[in-house]
Amino acid sequence: MPRRLVSSLGTTAVLSLVLAACGGDGDADSATGDGGDGTLTVSVWNLEGTPEFQALFDAFEEAHPDITVEPVDILADDYEEKLTAMLAGGDQTDVITIKNVMEYGEYANRGQLLDITDVVESADTSDLAGLEAFDVDGSYFAMPYRQDFWVIYYNKTLFDEAGIDYPDTITWDEYVDIAEQLTEGEDEDKVYGTYHHTWRSVTQAISAAQTGGDLLGGDYSFFADQYEVAVGLQESGAAMDFGTANAQQASYQTMFETGATAMLPMGTWYIAAILAAEERGDTDVDWGIAPMAQRPDTDEVISFGSPTAFAVNENAANADAAKEFVEFAASAEGAKAIAEIGVVPALQTSEITETYFSLDGMPDDELSKKAFEPDVVELEMPVSERTADIDEILNQEHELIMVGDKSIEDGLSTMSERVRTEVRD
Repeated sequence: MPRRLVSSLGTTAVLSLVLAACGGDGDADSATGDGGDGTLTVSVWNLEGTPEFQALFDAFEEAHPDITVEPVDILADDYEEKLTAMLAGGDQTDVITIKNVMEYGEYANRGQLLDITDVVESADTSDLAGLEAFDVDGSYFAMPYRQDFWVIYYNKTLFDEAGIDYPDTITWDEYVDIAEQLTEGEDEDKVYGTYHHTWRSVTQAISAAQTGGDLLGGDYSFFADQYEVAVGLQESGAAMDFGTANAQQASYQTMFETGATAMLPMGTWYIAAILAAEERGDTDVDWGIAPMAQRPDTDEVISFGSPTAFAVNENAANADAAKEFVEFAASAEGAKAIAEIGVVPALQTSEITETYFSLDGMPDDELSKKAFEPDVVELEMPVSERTADIDEILNQEHELIMVGDKSIEDGLSTMSERVRTEVRD
């Protein structure tokens, strides 16, 4: 899978400066962690509903029979807040699961993660996607084990019935045209041509990735074309309008798995969920995946996404075992364990790809395999000391544009002004 993850400019410099100020290397005694009792604790969210964790734990315990993994399960909605409090309070949970690089930046900034550069340098990382995002001036404080990026899920049956070709590397104009052609019915029986979830990423992150725009820069005029697509789709009725989706708390899984939408731009994490739904008999949708739609001025397939990683707590009770786990999760053995349940591993080899596409229910057509080979996967949200504040403004203004309270032009102007005056100045 020849793709690369491109991290934002300046991330390394920002993190390295703050880590130097915080003493990121930590206390030497905490790095030894020799007081363990054969139990390794790992922070996770929603253990029962996130099968990749148990798959990794089982595989690691099989390879290390002297170690028992004990998950520290946290409600998904509370994960960041709870983890922040745990780390600030000196909690000794050994392995910290990093949901995305924005969290990584926050924890690393505070000197709460152990430097595991030695683990990274001793491992073969030539096929490990997303590792660049964790580079802090040549040092590493986490290692990715999965790498998600966005694709288009599509309902083959609806395409076939309409006599429309599957969406093979289409432009955004073609995407809109197909969505409008595939829209039919009214009210409860309506089938939308596409469904855009309420997250701002489906408009803003893909725009930044495909235009080279800076999500932290304070000038968001480059969003305009993508908002024209998003707003235009809901105005034409080819996509559920934002207000309805938000008010009804529409589930993208339900929309796609019940055949209520013909297309769905979404991350590759959804594959595991739809395979599980098929196994339970909850859906019989005939589906495939295609590359994200592209701007007409490129020969590359560009998407966006984010790696998920494991880090070692600076205060880990069993740091040595924690390092072994982090390295295992990023290895071929760890990658195979999660690939076998439909989760996209960070390690990308032909053997892992073969394992992934041999899963029951997984489409094995050439277009679906092509979707797994974007040329570039841009980082969904850059990391800096300003990221959280900017993210909040981008979300607020996104909602106002999508519900029609502001025009695209006014919304982007306000968005730019607020970031410049409230955050950057």
